[in-house]
Amino acid sequence: MHKKQVFTTLVCAVITIIAQAQKVNFTEYDLNNGLHVILHQDKSVPVVAVTVFYHVGSKNEDANRTGFAHFFEHLLFEGSDNIKRGEYSKIVSSNGGEDNATTSQDRTYYYEVFPSNDLELGLWLESERMLHPVINEIGVKTQNEVVKEEKRLRIDNQPYGHFLEEIYKRLFINHPYRWQPIGSMADLDSAKLDEFRAFFKKFYIPNNAVLSIAGDINIEDTKKLIATYFSDIPKGPAITRPNIKEAPITKEIIDTAYDANIQIPAIMAAYRTPGMAEHDSKVLEMISSYLSNGASSKLYKKMVDEKKNSLQVGAFYFGLEDYGSYITYALPNNNTPLNDLLHDMDEEVKKVQDSLISETDYQKIINKFENDFVDANSRKLGIAGNLSEGYAFFNNTNHINEELNEYKKITREEIREVARKYLNNNQRVVLYYLPTNK
Repeated sequence: MHKKQVFTTLVCAVITIIAQAQKVNFTEYDLNNGLHVILHQDKSVPVVAVTVFYHVGSKNEDANRTGFAHFFEHLLFEGSDNIKRGEYSKIVSSNGGEDNATTSQDRTYYYEVFPSNDLELGLWLESERMLHPVINEIGVKTQNEVVKEEKRLRIDNQPYGHFLEEIYKRLFINHPYRWQPIGSMADLDSAKLDEFRAFFKKFYIPNNAVLSIAGDINIEDTKKLIATYFSDIPKGPAITRPNIKEAPITKEIIDTAYDANIQIPAIMAAYRTPGMAEHDSKVLEMISSYLSNGASSKLYKKMVDEKKNSLQVGAFYFGLEDYGSYITYALPNNNTPLNDLLHDMDEEVKKVQDSLISETDYQKIINKFENDFVDANSRKLGIAGNLSEGYAFFNNTNHINEELNEYKKITREEIREVARKYLNNNQRVVLYYLPTNK
């Protein structure tokens, strides 16, 4: 065996051993107000991650008031009855910590990472955010401008910044996934202060939240601190989740979108797929890895390296709670017609549908997922987030320990069958994404 092959085999073996040994132990329970608590003790480094996962995202918004969940990602840093306006992140940084938040279609996620002796500070900060944040006209106006600037920088003035928006409003007709989390600035401008307060009161409640803590903690002492800071927060009314179904796509949808920020066009094909908790979603992730992960992937090797007809090509599965999407895309090189790129991408998908991928390629995918597992669970913040998502999206907090084995049980035959089931021309949106004519 060649030395490089021996080295690669050894590295893969080491990764497999680490992945098998890296079981994440946790304790979970509910407070009387419905707050779900997950604790993971790891004293290897004197660091602790304090996270709160609210099960609210853009899909919970009214169609005429989009952008609320993302807006609250910003608004809930404004301050509280006991934290002066603009002081939240200053408190965190002055104590050697870091903080941030993210919003998706399905959830809003806040976190702090502190030296472990500041665990109590993190709990106090998150309890203040949940119990009595200040939601007033000054904060709303301030954060409205912040969100507008973010939209300008990240989307409106970014090349290809609107491609997901253009895909999703064609892929979804009825479901709230048809709009993006950043929402409409006109909707935010039109909203009254009472509407923002009502949105907070409805969704940012303990029985719609998961408090997940990972790091250098003592479990019993942490439980006492959690009781002190969170047990008196009132429980809210039960949340009714959207249950909106889309009719299957049975005929290819072909459309065009324009972008003033690009000079090179793109071609995209998008397929509506099952939500992240469905087994088939994991198979689709493996297919995207096979087609598109790295310079040795099938699409890159064929279209960028060999035919040189593409500047960039890829495929990815984007999993959400209710549905997912599988998207292939390419940017032309040397003025290659977009239809030629679509044909080449379709040809590689067809090969997956018609034939079993090789054992070598299959093992490469498994190795990648093992490596991703080790990487994701090497940081306290990653563990805390994965525990929350397991509970909220999979109804199984232990999903963090079971997910890798689920991937490893997927067979080459199953990869072929799932490609046949979802990745057909009559089930997709084809989007020609073109520069705006000047």
